[in-house]
Amino acid sequence: METFSVIPSPKVSDTVVELYNAVLSFHQLVENSDECFLLDNEALYDICFRALKLTTPTYGDLNHLVSAAMSGVTCCLRFPGQLNCDLRKIAVNLVPFPRLHFFMTGFAPLTSRGSQQYRALTVPELTQQMFDAKNMMCAADPRHGRYLTAAALFRGRMSTKEVDEQMLNVQNKNSSYFVEWIPNNIKASVCDIPPKGLKMAVAFAGNSTAIQEILGESSASARPQGKRAN
Repeated sequence: METFSVIPSPKVSDTVVELYNAVLSFHQLVENSDECFLLDNEALYDICFRALKLTTPTYGDLNHLVSAAMSGVTCCLRFPGQLNCDLRKIAVNLVPFPRLHFFMTGFAPLTSRGSQQYRALTVPELTQQMFDAKNMMCAADPRHGRYLTAAALFRGRMSTKEVDEQMLNVQNKNSSYFVEWIPNNIKASVCDIPPKGLKMAVAFAGNSTAIQEILGESSASARPQGKRAN
C-alpha cells in the first residue's frame, strides 16, 4: 500500500488537534503501508512564499504542489516510457528494510497554479533542482542525513543516457550524502509524456535518514498537547 501523507503546520492551520492526529497515525503508517511519501504543509508553504513569490498561499496553492508530486510519482501507471517503472519497482529499489519506507518528496520545476514554464530546463538543471534542499516538500534537510536510496522519475522527451550520467554524477560529487553499503542506489525512470505546460519535469523520492527530523519534531510538538489531555 502506498500513501501520500501530509504533516500539518501551524503556519497554514491553527487547528490544535491536527498535529496530534498526525502523530497518532505514524504507528499505522509504519506497520501497514509499504511506501509512504511524506509531504509537509510548512515546507509547501515556504515553497509558495519563497520560490513562487505568493504572499498569501492558500490550500489550493499547496494542493497544486502536492498534485504535481503525486502525478509525477504515479505517471508510470498512466503513460508509456523509454525507461518506465511501476510502484512495485519503486518499492523494491527504495526500501532496504521493511520499516524504513518513509520518503522525502520533491518536484522540479516548481510552478504556481495557472503559470507556465517559459524556458525548458535541461536534465542537469532538473537534477540540480531535484536534489536542492529548498525544493523538498517536507521540512527536513537531506544534508543532515544520508540517502539510503533515491528515485528520480523524469517526464518528457530526453536522453536516457544523459539521465544515467547525471545520476552517476550526483553520486560521485555527493558521495558523503549516500551510504556506501548500497551501491548504485539512485533509481531513474523516464516517462515520455510531460506534465501539462512543461517540456520536462522530474519527481523525486528519497529514503534519507534525515526524515527523522520531521518525525521527531512532530512527536515533540505533540507531546505537550498529550500531557494537557491527560
